[in-house]
Amino acid sequence: QVPLVESGGGLVQAGESLRLSCTASEAILTVTAMGWYRQVPGKQRSLVATIASGGRTNYADSVKGRFTIASANAGRTAYLQMDNLNSDDTADYYCNTQGFDSVRFRTDWSRETQVTVSS
Repeated sequence: QVPLVESGGGLVQAGESLRLSCTASEAILTVTAMGWYRQVPGKQRSLVATIASGGRTNYADSVKGRFTIASANAGRTAYLQMDNLNSDDTADYYCNTQGFDSVRFRTDWSRETQVTVSS
């Protein structure tokens, strides 16, 4: 069973918006946090935004005021609303979850979702 199913992404022009979504499968019994990270060629994957099960959020400085992370479905779905996109936001985006299955704590990653912003 695929642990995470993501959607969204695509090609937009600078100043436009996109929304990413990510849903954790039932294999992850308890989700304690979800988040989005991004990576460009030649660089390490970096934090974009996270949301904990209690609702606390954390954002990279570069996206504060433009991106909003929210959760739904008892914390099993995360949305990343990306507004006023610019070319620096072009990257492969990955959803991440932290939680527990029936046996252990686990961290899962989605496949990449490509976001391209043309200037």
